[in-house]
Amino acid sequence: MKNEAILVTGAGGYIGSHMADLLKAEGRQVIVLDDFSTGFRDAIRDVKLYEGSTGDEALVARIFRENPVAAVIHFASFISVGESVAEPSKYYENNVSHTLSLLKQMALHDVKRFIFSSTAAVYGNPTEIPIPEHHPQSPINPYGLSKWMVERALGDFGRAYGMRSVCLRYFNAAGAHPLGHLGERHEPETHLIPLTLRAAAGRRPQLEVFGNDYPTPDGTCVRDYVHVSDLSAAHLLALDYLMDGGESAAFNLGNGLGFSVMEVIRTVEEVTGRAVPHAFHPRRAGDPPILVADSRLAKETLGWRPQFSDLKTIVQHAWAWECRS
Repeated sequence: MKNEAILVTGAGGYIGSHMADLLKAEGRQVIVLDDFSTGFRDAIRDVKLYEGSTGDEALVARIFRENPVAAVIHFASFISVGESVAEPSKYYENNVSHTLSLLKQMALHDVKRFIFSSTAAVYGNPTEIPIPEHHPQSPINPYGLSKWMVERALGDFGRAYGMRSVCLRYFNAAGAHPLGHLGERHEPETHLIPLTLRAAAGRRPQLEVFGNDYPTPDGTCVRDYVHVSDLSAAHLLALDYLMDGGESAAFNLGNGLGFSVMEVIRTVEEVTGRAVPHAFHPRRAGDPPILVADSRLAKETLGWRPQFSDLKTIVQHAWAWECRS
């Protein structure tokens, strides 16, 4: 298996770069594809790089002709809920249309294993907490809908072409590599922990908190934060699961612990020793009050065991990266 290549799309991005790094550390042959519309070239080191879009079918076909690709791990998506509401066409084109082009070329070149970077946003407003995989999928924003559409398409590709897939539904990816050489970079940044750290560091005037009137203990949104290294470990387990003949499946990836925006602010203040200036604003469209994962299925089926579930540890790793970057 180690002589077969793994194609990682979006490897210049946050989770994709950690995944490529882990695969290299495991001795796997890694090929990456990124158009650098949101990723960074310096996050990719010592692997074979193809620069371009997953929607470029001629390029994707060439990658499959030139390399013994055994599986694809697909991260090349746009991920901002707010932007997806404002610019849905951008999300349906990249997240859906380009992914379908990639899957089409996989089918044509007999590449039958696919790991998909999905999201808890496929569930919409939850009716059950923590959220299990069998929870109804009713996305409330174009980002979640774009991921849900791909999940549905994967079922059809499995039935028609024998393609086996694992959909990994992340809750809130957070933190940075424990060794400090990789971390979270988005332009613009929209994720809570790095924004809170930047406010603590004085790199932004204040943190904007969207909504303090939710039906939660302190009125702010509650989210399940999962360390990026634990996410990468889950992808590696999913890869081995498919390589060993595992059937198509979907798994939640979260810690099963919910932390409010105010709890994140207090933890950042504890870790940094600095105050976090913040101001409250009206609720943001498309934000459910609470998202917390039931990840028992990933633990039982894949043997996934998160190593960095403590919020303070997650913030410490993110702060080390923030101070370096």
